[in-house]
Amino acid sequence: MAKITKKKTIPFNFGSKHISYIRKCNDCIYNVAEGAVRAGKTVDNIYAFAHDLKSTRDRIHLATGSTVANAKLNIGDANGFGLEYIFRGQSHWGKYKGNDCLYIKGPSTCNKQRIVIFAGAAKADSFKKIRGNSYGMWIATEINLHHENTIREAFNRQLAAHKRKIFWDLNPDNPKAKIYTEYIDKYAKQYAEGNLLGGYNYEHFTLKDNVNISDERKLEIESQYDKKSIWYQRDILGKRVIAEGLIYRAFADAVNSETETRENRFKKKEKPPNLSEIIIGVDFGGNGSGHAFVATGITRNYQEIIVLASQWYDCSNGDIDPDKLGQYFIDFCYRVLNMYGNITHVYCDSAEQTLINGLRSTAKKQGLGWLRIDNALKEVITERIRLTNRMMAQMRFYYMAEMCDSLVTALCSAIWNPDKLVEDERLDNGTSDIDTLDAFEYTIERYITKFIRYE
Repeated sequence: MAKITKKKTIPFNFGSKHISYIRKCNDCIYNVAEGAVRAGKTVDNIYAFAHDLKSTRDRIHLATGSTVANAKLNIGDANGFGLEYIFRGQSHWGKYKGNDCLYIKGPSTCNKQRIVIFAGAAKADSFKKIRGNSYGMWIATEINLHHENTIREAFNRQLAAHKRKIFWDLNPDNPKAKIYTEYIDKYAKQYAEGNLLGGYNYEHFTLKDNVNISDERKLEIESQYDKKSIWYQRDILGKRVIAEGLIYRAFADAVNSETETRENRFKKKEKPPNLSEIIIGVDFGGNGSGHAFVATGITRNYQEIIVLASQWYDCSNGDIDPDKLGQYFIDFCYRVLNMYGNITHVYCDSAEQTLINGLRSTAKKQGLGWLRIDNALKEVITERIRLTNRMMAQMRFYYMAEMCDSLVTALCSAIWNPDKLVEDERLDNGTSDIDTLDAFEYTIERYITKFIRYE
């Protein structure tokens, strides 16, 4: 076997608080890093997890994120600090029982194979992907975005582990969220009372704790957030806060303060010249709601989101049959084609397969059989909202003047549900146009990691 040499040294540089946390990971089963974005939480856990991979006798381990792509990006890659770089020359990506995984074997593991399964965890049925295996250690990024079913299943899968450990990171969430009441704060209380065996290691980090980020860069990161949003309070200030009030306050302020002398900074009047994709989102209405179409343009390299057109049709009276819906859809598609060019994809609410098949049939009859009409991903709503808020704050979100009235109204009126104190939830009681918001979010949700990667 050829000698394996590391061609590049990873420039790890930890502040004192991070060093203390990593050292405690060596002696604790439960390890939780919470705090602001870019504080170095995930890298700490990756470093500690990788260190234990070298000596554990367990063969299979688990790495999770809200989606598989999120887990691979934040834990596998981590901007050059992830597992594939720590085990450079000793690892390769592959599949294990249908799951994405990183195979590791080399001098660092005494030539014993380690398999790290990567899985998504946000959906109610995500737990099914991790069944069938026994895992040693479990590293999870953004644990607050994991569905409780997956959390329970992951714990169950560790029962036979020789070296059972968890490494969690998260940005602060709703202070009454279950991840605190059922796990993090509950463990802290049990540990303080001497009732939690195995050791509990918790640390809260802020941007100032990351010695690798300059003051100028910290200010740049802060500028990427709307300071009136809950995301600024959580991601930048590192606070656990309840979501309340307008969801897109900065956008609503810009629209409502528009005058002849003050232009709305989100509005574009000229046709964008550099669109690489044009995607249409479709949400189907029911009682008290409506059918919504939204066309979104994405510029090259995922730099900007530009909403090109939106349309909402009231169907609360039940007078829109499938044929009429199909014609409305075709009219909207031709409107987009004539004004902006080729439609890359169409994503529809997956709950209405009959209506989706009806759109495909109508499109074929009307000369648009080439349209790619598929199910929407239906990512976690708060993650869709989070992306939109950040794109707005970074001035990477725009809409075309006179073409997007229904979306503008929907964004300006979207609010958090005041009756949901345990988890963040967008109010959906008919007072705001959730249909159009969903249709818009279907057009961008598949590209969250690409927008963030550009950022």
